[in-house]
Amino acid sequence: MNGAHDLGGKHGYGPVDQSQQQNFVHEWEEKVFAMTLACGMLGQWNLDQSRFSRERADPVEYLAGSYYEHWLHGLEILLVEHGLITEQELRTGIAEQPASVSAATPARVDEILNSGGPTELPDNAPALFAVGDTVVVKPDNPTLHTRAPAYVKGKAGRIVAHYGSHIYADEHAASGEKQPQHLYCVQFAADTLWGDSGCTGSSVHLDLFEPYLLSLQQHIALLQNHDGVD
Repeated sequence: MNGAHDLGGKHGYGPVDQSQQQNFVHEWEEKVFAMTLACGMLGQWNLDQSRFSRERADPVEYLAGSYYEHWLHGLEILLVEHGLITEQELRTGIAEQPASVSAATPARVDEILNSGGPTELPDNAPALFAVGDTVVVKPDNPTLHTRAPAYVKGKAGRIVAHYGSHIYADEHAASGEKQPQHLYCVQFAADTLWGDSGCTGSSVHLDLFEPYLLSLQQHIALLQNHDGVD
């Protein structure tokens, strides 16, 4: 979704602060990280659903919160939505009933961590685009999870790599289904994205799923239909 988390290319937020050297500034952040991993290993949701839970925060609260506050808020949403705790238990910190699932054993934790998170799937259909094609990112405004940042919506780029089919993050977040979609690396000229303020000769590379993209001909037809031009 195009929420407060999607800050790429937006003015007023200053440069990225790269001064922090350690992973965790406060002890509670390390605990939130551990809880998120442990609860994720219960197998009740997937990575894309976890990301989407953080994106759904109130924009004002999101911008005022820190990184691991976002993680904690997202985890609370998932625990309640999947029936692992109740709103009352969340507020009081007191369990009302026995847990419905069991924590992963140390052996299971090792198995999960060693297996990684492969996303590649067999191709479900021929690729619509090829390396060298010019494509335009759909100028849509999704309410669900998406991996297409707002700053490239409606912008033209050139496909420089095709990675095969991978788990489509949008559907994975919405339903949990592992739907295969072709994934491409698209190169955008900096001045296409940023205008005269872009660095001439520079470019941005983004990995984008096929459903995000239009051919140049499709984009022109869309503009003509919008303007009522035959």
